Amino acid sequence: MSKIITQSALREHKQNSILAGLPSEVYERLAPDLELVHLKFGSVLYEDEAQMHYIYFPTDSIITLLCGIGNGSSAEIAVVGNEGLVGIALFIGGPPASSRAVVQSAGCAYRLSSSALKREFELGGSLRNALLRYTQALIKMMAQTAACNRHHPVEQQLCRWLLSSIDRLASNELLMTQDLIENMPWLRRDGVTEAARKLHADGVINYSCGRIEVLDRPKLEALACECYAAIKKEFGRLLSAQPAQANVGRTGSIPDSGRTPYLAPWHVGGAGLDF
Repeated sequence: MSKIITQSALREHKQNSILAGLPSEVYERLAPDLELVHLKFGSVLYEDEAQMHYIYFPTDSIITLLCGIGNGSSAEIAVVGNEGLVGIALFIGGPPASSRAVVQSAGCAYRLSSSALKREFELGGSLRNALLRYTQALIKMMAQTAACNRHHPVEQQLCRWLLSSIDRLASNELLMTQDLIENMPWLRRDGVTEAARKLHADGVINYSCGRIEVLDRPKLEALACECYAAIKKEFGRLLSAQPAQANVGRTGSIPDSGRTPYLAPWHVGGAGLDF
């Protein structure tokens, strides 16, 4: 049975930049198959090389993409918030995903079945263009992150990671859980402690029991390596063709320091990491 497309639903989809950038006739074709779901902290959306059945468009959640590194552990290769989507393997025609997608920040997302996605994708037009542009931006993020993790000091990497995270949140607060640390080999616990203490002493952040609040964003941006700005610029360049919409900051890009706050605050469960 088709869902009734309410005005409330039409407003809600604008929390995701890709859905917000679609012409109304395209969105209305997709709407009966879009399902708004709640994603719990730590939930796995797909496993390594498992068959994928849905693509996800986050609204106020954050998804971490992880890649196995051969010793039973995983490393973060990208984060996805309401600027993007999770599940590119469904439309690029490759085999099942060779990475994992795990919910880093609880919240909501629209999910779309693989059959509905493929049906619309094969029509060409706005959705296909948006998905391909986003994929190119995501590849840039992965490449830049890999280079950053290899060549830049932990302090700069931590600043980049903090900025990338709060860009996707409604507030300037986030949690640093043990699971997050384990998924990011470059964030050694001793390295995090030292870098966080320095940022705290300089008045850039405040932290307690794993909860971090960014107090001085401009200074944090100044301390971050150039990778943060490079990734942000690429997202803006590739996705700026989408029309501006309300409630998603600058549509198609990760919002800047003057961003419009997202509509729902970030809240995660799980124990924080005591620095």
